[in-house]
Amino acid sequence: MARTRQDYDDIPGTFVFDAERSREGYGINMFCMSLMKDENRKAFKANEAEYLKKFKLTPEQTEAILKRDYNRMLELGGNIYFTAKLGATDGHSFQHLAAVMTGSTQPDYAAMMLAGGRSVEGNRSKSGKDKVVKPKSKPVSKSKPKPKSKSSAKRK
Repeated sequence: MARTRQDYDDIPGTFVFDAERSREGYGINMFCMSLMKDENRKAFKANEAEYLKKFKLTPEQTEAILKRDYNRMLELGGNIYFTAKLGATDGHSFQHLAAVMTGSTQPDYAAMMLAGGRSVEGNRSKSGKDKVVKPKSKPVSKSKPKPKSKSSAKRK
C-alpha cells in the first residue's frame, strides 16, 4: 500500500518518522532493537541474511539492511535512533552514520556541523513551493500627506 502523501514529504533529505512510517518500519526497528543484546549481535554478524528471517521484513527492507543503506532504511520506516544500533554493531559512531547519510566524509560532516549546519537555502522544499514570492510594489500615492492633528503635535 502506498504512503499517504503529507506536506512534510516535500522536505529534501528528510523522512519524517510519523505513525504510518512507524507501522511500516516495525520489523526494521525490532531487528535493530534486538542488537542491544550481545548474543543477538553475534548471531547477526555470523549470518546476517539468516538472522533477518526472524523479523517481518519486506524484501526492500532486508536489502537496505544488508547493504547498510541507512537513508533507505529511514524511508522504509526505520527510526534513526534504532538504526544507529546497526551502525554501532558495525563499530561506527553516530557521526560516521550521519556523514554517510549526507554523502560527506566524517571530517567534512563534522566541519559543516561546527560551522552551523547545512544551509537552509535550497533545502526547504523539493517542489520549490518554499520560494518567496516578492509582493508587487504598491503604487506611489500622488495625494498630499494628511496634516497632523493638533493633538498629535502636542504629544511630541
